[in-house]
Amino acid sequence: MKGVEEFSMKLIVGLGNPGRHYVNNRHNVGFKCIDLLARKHGISLTQRGARSQLGMGEVAGEKVILAKPKTFMNLSGEAVAALVRRFKLSPENILVVYDDLDLPLSKIRIRDSGSSGGHKGMKSIIDRLGTKDFTRIRVGIAPLQDDADTSLQQVDAVEHVLSDFTDEEKNIMKEVYPRVTAAIQCMLAEGITAAMNKYN
Repeated sequence: MKGVEEFSMKLIVGLGNPGRHYVNNRHNVGFKCIDLLARKHGISLTQRGARSQLGMGEVAGEKVILAKPKTFMNLSGEAVAALVRRFKLSPENILVVYDDLDLPLSKIRIRDSGSSGGHKGMKSIIDRLGTKDFTRIRVGIAPLQDDADTSLQQVDAVEHVLSDFTDEEKNIMKEVYPRVTAAIQCMLAEGITAAMNKYN
């Protein structure tokens, strides 16, 4: 990573839990998005540093650092803070992609700031950075509602996010990950307002 301080770079972080046991969990949507973005742009996620798995390259003409924290979800802020220090980044150059139980499955929402919304990974990042003014993409993972009586109140949140997608959900999510990566490319090329108008 020699010479990285010479460039204005964007840090794109996907949240999740490391380890084989968690690979297909709903909570690992952020990791899945980073993996696909890396494959689409020929970026190898083989580097280690700042408590993360890293890759560096270019997306939509912008130099980027792709990162998957190795700290486990609830301590994501430790990795993001370490990345910010290492690469001398400011909050406006950070994008975080993560799962959101409050959004319907497959919906995505782009925002340029905001609270954690109860998401512990985001709370950790906000606490460690001391600001909530950084861009994020929320990816909906709420349960599919097959009948009118189903509600989020009936779902154990921890059990839900740490469980794997059903086969039906996997088929839906296959279309979501490319949409998230397209939104990231749009954001880098055209700006956040254009991405929000097109993908929210």
